[in-house]
Amino acid sequence: MSEQLNIVVFAASNSTQSINKRLALHAVSILQDEFKSQVKIKALDLNDYEMPIYSPEREAQGIPQLAQNFYAELGAADGVIISLAEHNGAYTASFKNILDWCSRIKMKIFQNRPVMLLATSIGGHGGQNLLAVAMRDFPKLGANITSHFSFGPFKEHFDRQADQLITPELALELREAIAAFHDAVPANA
Repeated sequence: MSEQLNIVVFAASNSTQSINKRLALHAVSILQDEFKSQVKIKALDLNDYEMPIYSPEREAQGIPQLAQNFYAELGAADGVIISLAEHNGAYTASFKNILDWCSRIKMKIFQNRPVMLLATSIGGHGGQNLLAVAMRDFPKLGANITSHFSFGPFKEHFDRQADQLITPELALELREAIAAFHDAVPANA
């Protein structure tokens, strides 16, 4: 394969200290290590896409340029990796707002791209409840979910100094999810 795969990655959180951001970046470091020069990573930060809270009245004034930019980033990607942060059993407000605005451009915001879903939390469920919601709902938004991975509690299984999983079984499970995602990206299919 001569072309690089363009992969967009982001944590679905606007926290600058997000553990899901750490997980997402760890996953792409594995992807880059495994597949060397075959991948080009673009990390998005939800803080760069802060917009007014969606409402029909605001939509009547036009869709914000930032929503259009986010939608375009997804469209330019060959695949998308998302690490979902769970707030009170739901998406973060920042991510939900981006979903709401982008769905006004076109409902299938993921534009049929391969998507790998990740989640972690400080609790033992590792964001599994929200991951299940996303796995149910994201295909309606045009996501081709290729693999998923979650774990918790974060502090027990992730070394913050080394920025990596320290539990061998979980590290293997993540590598398998990454390989399934890589294999599903169109240039590799």
